[in-house]
Amino acid sequence: MEWSQPGAVQPMAMNFFEHQERARRSTGRLVIMFSLAVVGIIAVLYFFFALLLAGDSHPRGSLWQPMTLLWVMGGTLLTSGLACLIKISSLSAGGSAVAEMVGGVKVAGGTGDLAEQKYVNVVEEMAIASGVPVPDIYILQDERSINAFAAGYSIDDAAVAVSRGCIERLDRDELQGVVAHEFSHILNGDMRLNIRLMGVLAGILFLATLGYIFMRIGGGIARSGGGGKEKGGAMAAAAGFFLIGLVIMVIGYIGHFFGSLIKAAVSRQREFLADASAVQFTALTRGERADRLCGVSEGSVSEERMITVTESAAEKLQGIIDEEGQPVG
Repeated sequence: MEWSQPGAVQPMAMNFFEHQERARRSTGRLVIMFSLAVVGIIAVLYFFFALLLAGDSHPRGSLWQPMTLLWVMGGTLLTSGLACLIKISSLSAGGSAVAEMVGGVKVAGGTGDLAEQKYVNVVEEMAIASGVPVPDIYILQDERSINAFAAGYSIDDAAVAVSRGCIERLDRDELQGVVAHEFSHILNGDMRLNIRLMGVLAGILFLATLGYIFMRIGGGIARSGGGGKEKGGAMAAAAGFFLIGLVIMVIGYIGHFFGSLIKAAVSRQREFLADASAVQFTALTRGERADRLCGVSEGSVSEERMITVTESAAEKLQGIIDEEGQPVG
């Protein structure tokens, strides 16, 4: 979870709808770029196989090979699509399940703890302000730093969680700003978008894994090759598997790298949108109140915690490896 710097919040309070629209447009452009990156991967793979097959069953130098294009496109979409669906399925647990995975404790109204009751009241207020049903409310009791997240795949199964340090160290206005920021992620479908992008990245990374498997197969063929003519044929097959595997692996890793950069940019734009929406939900029009929220960000809020903790929770408790190599919390 992130907040903008002090200099950016005061003009946002003046025209938060403009900031929201700007963030949505930027997100749309980045998602298109993400889709074009996937198309680019298919195109590079096609030209590689077209060059490889040119002069074999096709006229030498001919790069227009409809059947090759069909096989490359179908194979890429099938393998990457399956990996994508598996990843999305593993990250689509309801918000309550995710909150409990990372140690969240559910709270409700009527609690005897004044700090917890303040938090529950703020969540209910933000639900009314945003027009979103009251999500399940959780507290990370063992976390003393200031942190918060929203989890879930849709509005209907969303959950909001904050750390114990958040409700104890922030006053009501600051806590309201933090919770409003998370409600924006719920209202704008940021969690669902984030999970889908992570799924596509998993599919791209699977191409690199597939390439590595082909290289291992090539190595196995080379080691088990016989003698004489059999050995020559085995070495040729091994070289073919190794070359194809190397190219696919390199393309997969390069595609994953640039896809990760685009996804990070998308996440940043959704954070800007959440900032602008929080201003709307809290009616934050005074610069001094905006500066107080920025003070929260400049204090002990972890800037590595992004839109949702579902990926981190899945890694921690379901044994799923984060292909991006970056912790969320």
